[in-house]
Amino acid sequence: MDWKWTGLASVALVLCSGCRHEARTFGDNDGFPDNLSAWNLFVGTPSDLKPNDRVVSYNLNTPLFSDYATKRRVVWMPPGTAASYSDSEAFEFPVGTVFAKSFSYPDAATGKEKLIETRILVRTGSGWYGLPYVWNAAQTDAKLETTPNPVPVIYTHASGEKEAFEYAIPNANQCKGCHEKSKMMTPLGPRARNLNRDRQLEQWTQAGILKGAPVNPPRAAVWNDPGSGTLEARALVYLDVNCAHCHSPGGPANTSGLYLTYNQTDPLRLGFRKVPVSAGNGSGGLLYDTVAGHPEQSILVHRMESSEPKILMPELGRSLVHREGVALIREWIRHRT
Repeated sequence: MDWKWTGLASVALVLCSGCRHEARTFGDNDGFPDNLSAWNLFVGTPSDLKPNDRVVSYNLNTPLFSDYATKRRVVWMPPGTAASYSDSEAFEFPVGTVFAKSFSYPDAATGKEKLIETRILVRTGSGWYGLPYVWNAAQTDAKLETTPNPVPVIYTHASGEKEAFEYAIPNANQCKGCHEKSKMMTPLGPRARNLNRDRQLEQWTQAGILKGAPVNPPRAAVWNDPGSGTLEARALVYLDVNCAHCHSPGGPANTSGLYLTYNQTDPLRLGFRKVPVSAGNGSGGLLYDTVAGHPEQSILVHRMESSEPKILMPELGRSLVHREGVALIREWIRHRT
């Protein structure tokens, strides 16, 4: 293979030679490939996204809402390295770690999933980088586009209603809008409580890509499974995944005083009877972030129910309203006293 790239920072990549897979480190003057296929994360038919050797698929208990897109996640770490376990924060992943998250929608013409984008999150010697790869119409490969255009999508909701919208692919700089914590890029989803499902953490340990995991790691409730936790636990998990990357002490919205983390117990931090620091038109003329017993008076719900720029929350990553998520938060506020 000819790896003649230009670019950004050092990173270890999966290379394939026959059935043998090796890691190779690129220097600070090398860059990232133009095509997703060059990462060698997948084998076979490109759109099948079949993981290559030592590339591990994984799922989350509660995923971030992304306009009802189907998401498939994989991770690869250089041979001989492993992530270090943490009970509460994202694991510490070694230099060279590559995450790939692919977004797709059902194609009415073929009945198959049509891939829209694959986001790469890679740890280099100088930190994490987010890279958006946009799939071509033939579904044969995805190309790196640092400032991608929106993609028109027609989505059929579970109710049978069709919604036509512009699916927005975050550009490379916008990745920081969600993934930046205390001014440092970091993975969001792979935390013990969200990965702990279907023996997943045990499998990561057995595969040699995780070290230090306890016998009984924490497990978060599943937002849409009443059997997994209380209404409050499920609502807080939903807010944690969808909002706390900004609304937390280390997040970009730390000055708001609204901290929507899964373990938050202070009613004021959750917005109850709290006057927003700055909401502008986003307040909808309402007075408080959340009002116990009254979701219709809560700015939080108003912004979740909106798809209008400068009103909708989260600000990035969605164009549609997550009806089921809004219903959960409405129910939670309604039952608060």
